[in-house]
Amino acid sequence: MINAVEYIRHFISAEGRNLGNGILKVDALLNHQILPEVMQAFGQEFARRFASQRVTRILTAEISGIAPAVMTGLALNVPVVYARKKRPVTMSGPVYLAEAASRTKGGTNELVVSAEFLLAGDRVLVIDDFLARGQTSAALLNLVREAGATPVGLGCVVEKAFEGGRAYLHANGFAEVSVESLASILSMDDGKIVLAD
Repeated sequence: MINAVEYIRHFISAEGRNLGNGILKVDALLNHQILPEVMQAFGQEFARRFASQRVTRILTAEISGIAPAVMTGLALNVPVVYARKKRPVTMSGPVYLAEAASRTKGGTNELVVSAEFLLAGDRVLVIDDFLARGQTSAALLNLVREAGATPVGLGCVVEKAFEGGRAYLHANGFAEVSVESLASILSMDDGKIVLAD
């Protein structure tokens, strides 16, 4: 059985690449290639950490959040919804919209979820690959609130603590939302990657 926390910490130390400007490349694990057994371990760890929250639905953003979110949904036996970055022609009817800045792609992403898949009364766990500045996480949490649902937690595989995402969430009305990360990075100065203990 894979220990999710030990695995991600080792992976970042051994294979993560600091590309500068706060960008961490972990394509071999999260952002291009997916290792299913590792994702399953991540999902089981998030399920363990949020077991008391009575989660009824998971929300993530396409694309890199989908794998850990699906495995968390599998472990909790709840549906997983992913916010689309572009509204497809097949998405008719009411939707919830939010915007978030994207550093890796540049510009702003619109996040859209069909109202039929995010329901008032849901207890929603947001799962994503990274928590950095907090803008995407806040946008997802805003979608939950817009639907009349309750955000019960935020789980991220990697947190770049030095970018202040938690503080951003607190300052933007999400202080009550429990945040859990599997690995936390304290700094990425001078080409190094410094993990929290």
